[in-house]
Amino acid sequence: MMKSAVIITILLLSSFVASAEKVYTVDCNGGGDFRTIQACFDALPSKPAEWRTVRIMPGVYREKVTLDVYKDKVRILGDEMAETRIVWGDYAGKVVDGRELTTYDSYTMSVQADDVYLDCLTVENDAGRVGQAVALETRGDRIHLYHCALIGDQDTFFARSYVSRVHVENCYIEGTTDFIFGPSIVLFECSTIHCKADSFITAASTTERNEYGFVFSCCRVTAAEGVTRVYLGRPWKSTARTVWLECEFSAAIRPEGWRDWHDAARKGDVYYAEWRCEGPGADRSGRVAWSRELTDAEADVYDNRCIFAKKTGSEQFRDDWDGVAE
Repeated sequence: MMKSAVIITILLLSSFVASAEKVYTVDCNGGGDFRTIQACFDALPSKPAEWRTVRIMPGVYREKVTLDVYKDKVRILGDEMAETRIVWGDYAGKVVDGRELTTYDSYTMSVQADDVYLDCLTVENDAGRVGQAVALETRGDRIHLYHCALIGDQDTFFARSYVSRVHVENCYIEGTTDFIFGPSIVLFECSTIHCKADSFITAASTTERNEYGFVFSCCRVTAAEGVTRVYLGRPWKSTARTVWLECEFSAAIRPEGWRDWHDAARKGDVYYAEWRCEGPGADRSGRVAWSRELTDAEADVYDNRCIFAKKTGSEQFRDDWDGVAE
């Protein structure tokens, strides 16, 4: 009897906490608090003490969206990945209001705040194959994407900040050239990476300060029909770090695996590695000599606690993080 009472009390407290949290509803059909995502983001209080939830109802939201640096601690929840879509079409070289855009402002969605959780959304740049055209860029720290799709061509996902930790889990990312790029620490876990052209998947620009760069764990690399010459990565910066762990590679992956971006000097500084990958593209017998196969002991340091930990004596990150921003 006492045990039942305790359980009921816990459930009531949980219900109270959930009901007390502020929920903002966005519905492009007019059934919510806001018709546009940007209007909702603009209305969020800055630097809140508690988490808020933004619920985005099914629909196509054709808008360029920014969650600015002061709007942290927010859950952004779609209905279903394929049903809740944020779409825009900017690209580098496009002229907007008399100014030519660059890669850095070509995004469809920019997440600049800390502590953000995105769930069941598609973020898409539909500019087409016109050059650099970012779908999602992340600048804040402790960002968690779950069951989201990032759709584009060149430069789909820009992990932009060197003091940003991002966890991409059970997601789908597609693109053509360098479609996952930037200096952030990013763990891609149990996700599908789809290559739409003969080109490069990653272009990390990891800084000397970061022990980790892009880490792919238990991911699946697929390719469109006719795509046969894909590289796992090339270094945007000479200290780039990209590691693939227990991933499945399609036959589209080139035997050499990696490229040096036509700069032989970068071969000495990059850290490109694989561990226990499978599939027709995982054969390492033809890999470039400056990539490596991790030992089991070396692979052990690629868990969430190590990847996202605050480094001793470093001001780079305020605290440890377990990869879940919620």
